Amino acid sequence: MNKNKDAQRIRREYNQWVANETLEDYALRYTAKRARRWSTAWVANTALGIISFLALEAIGGAITLNYGFTNAMWAILVVGGIIFLSGLPLAYCAARDGIDIDLLTRGAGFGYIGSTVSSLVYASFTFIFFAIEAAIMAMAINMTTGIPMSLAYLISTIVVIPLVTHGITRISYFQAWTQPLWLFLQILPLVFIGMHESEAFSQWLTFGGSAAGGEQGFELLLFGAAAAVIFPLIAQNGEQADFLRFLPERTQKNKTQWWLAVVGAGPGWVVFGVIKLFIGSFLAVLALNHG
Repeated sequence: MNKNKDAQRIRREYNQWVANETLEDYALRYTAKRARRWSTAWVANTALGIISFLALEAIGGAITLNYGFTNAMWAILVVGGIIFLSGLPLAYCAARDGIDIDLLTRGAGFGYIGSTVSSLVYASFTFIFFAIEAAIMAMAINMTTGIPMSLAYLISTIVVIPLVTHGITRISYFQAWTQPLWLFLQILPLVFIGMHESEAFSQWLTFGGSAAGGEQGFELLLFGAAAAVIFPLIAQNGEQADFLRFLPERTQKNKTQWWLAVVGAGPGWVVFGVIKLFIGSFLAVLALNHG
């Protein structure tokens, strides 16, 4: 008898929790029309918050140090183009119909099992990049404050929880207030380097890479190896689609802004991603030249 009462109590608490749309915020599947209440610019700004993650600079630096600037450059540009073209239909369908990547794959004919597998791949990608980003942030906290790495890992992991519990509502407000500061801090070091390191740019363009034996020029195998490192970023198109399903419905009045948001904040994330890959490439060579 007591077990039945406990089960009923737990069920009631669960139903009250999932009925709270402010908390759940349509985190999965279909986004109701009444939830698509934000402006196109607001949703696009939230979707582009992904470009702030530092793994892009780390990847750009790693492939340049290994395969040289020329091979890294072509890999970044070619894979970036593929990611953009593959992400465009995903972004359009998600924004038009208000559905997430799971429903998109089902509608594309993947079936239930295929959709589940694709969602697993997508989730694994997200977990891996979250771990990489947390590791980078933990190292930064350790270097600036002296906090032990174990505690820095814990801080970097837990601090994100209150930012995502209310879905796009809280994420969008947080990013609207912090992105200007992030953009300023992103550009400031590059301006300083440009003013004080006039030879750094030419050294970057002629950098050979360890796998190429320090030699310059294009090599197909090294290009392929660099491209293979970048290509997993294609899964990021799924996350962009999950944000764009909150765009308002397209009308005659807002169609220009709607298309700008779909293209710019959908596959357009990779344009900013390519820039950040090149920034990481440049900074890695600069750091290497300074020992």
